[in-house]
Amino acid sequence: MFLCMNKKNSDTQVVLEAGQLGFQMPMLEPFIFGAHHKDAYPAGNNRMGPAETRDGIEWGADFDPKAPWRMYHGSMVPGFPSHPHRGFETVTIVVQGFIDHSDSNGCTGRYGEGDVQWMTAGAGCQHAEMFPLIDPDGPNPLELFQLWLNLPAKDKMTKPDYRMFWNENVPVVTKDGGRTSVRVIAGRFDGVEALAPVPASWAADPDHHVGIFLIDMDEGGSATLPAVDESLGRAAYTYGTGTVSVAGEELSGGSYAFLRGDREITIEAIEDGCRMLVLEAEPIGEPVAAYGPFVMNTRKELEQAYEDYRRTGFGGWPWKSDDPVNSRSSGRFSVHSDGSKETPPA
Repeated sequence: MFLCMNKKNSDTQVVLEAGQLGFQMPMLEPFIFGAHHKDAYPAGNNRMGPAETRDGIEWGADFDPKAPWRMYHGSMVPGFPSHPHRGFETVTIVVQGFIDHSDSNGCTGRYGEGDVQWMTAGAGCQHAEMFPLIDPDGPNPLELFQLWLNLPAKDKMTKPDYRMFWNENVPVVTKDGGRTSVRVIAGRFDGVEALAPVPASWAADPDHHVGIFLIDMDEGGSATLPAVDESLGRAAYTYGTGTVSVAGEELSGGSYAFLRGDREITIEAIEDGCRMLVLEAEPIGEPVAAYGPFVMNTRKELEQAYEDYRRTGFGGWPWKSDDPVNSRSSGRFSVHSDGSKETPPA
């Protein structure tokens, strides 16, 4: 069931708008872009690209929504070779599979299998996000969410930075005898606090009520979102084949709903379980000028971003190729711009 609510009646309705999801997710400010990648990659070859091909594939520009897997902009390894960003943050949540990260600050690493990367592009950086097919003998499934979270004007030119939230450290709330599991990536859920993002993030101030929750429910599981205030933007995205009740309204898998922020909302899995991503935040409330990989406040600032990138490359690109990947056996790790290395907890 897909709902389309009349916003004239939003003073009495909890679900304000709903519809079917495509590759790109409808967003509420300050979230400005969201994508769900799910690819059934085959075994990897000796360069960690796909060991088999598809008929009619356009290597380097493959976004076929009907295909079982996509190369995106990758020419050998799937993924997104070096590209610039300025003025916002990327939050990348890897449910399954791996990402190799490289950037213009000399940072590199591999993360996945539940890890989250929170990257603040700020004044500008280039990065590559490649999806190495590590297993040479079997399938390499990948599933991830990437969200773009805007920065306020005062912080758009902050120094680029990123943090790794290793899967082992991400707080999880378990309810209903294990039928409900909530990964708390940002904000607070049932009194459990998320890990801290970089200080410049809109999410760093608890008064902004930024929440990112990944909810998994078996049939009969439930979760409750508390009432916050009328200005809070709140969106729920369902994945898989199950049916879920959101404030009494049924949503099938592969749909979204914009919800009131000033009402307590009960979510219940009523058929086949449910997977849901919930995003919420107070709006920044500033003008948004966005084009391609840059998100600023004015057209003039956008033009300056393109000029700065052409002139400086946001620090250049220190890697031998625009699509670097780490060795097949490297494991999960992160090297920062100061040369320090971190790995997941043992």
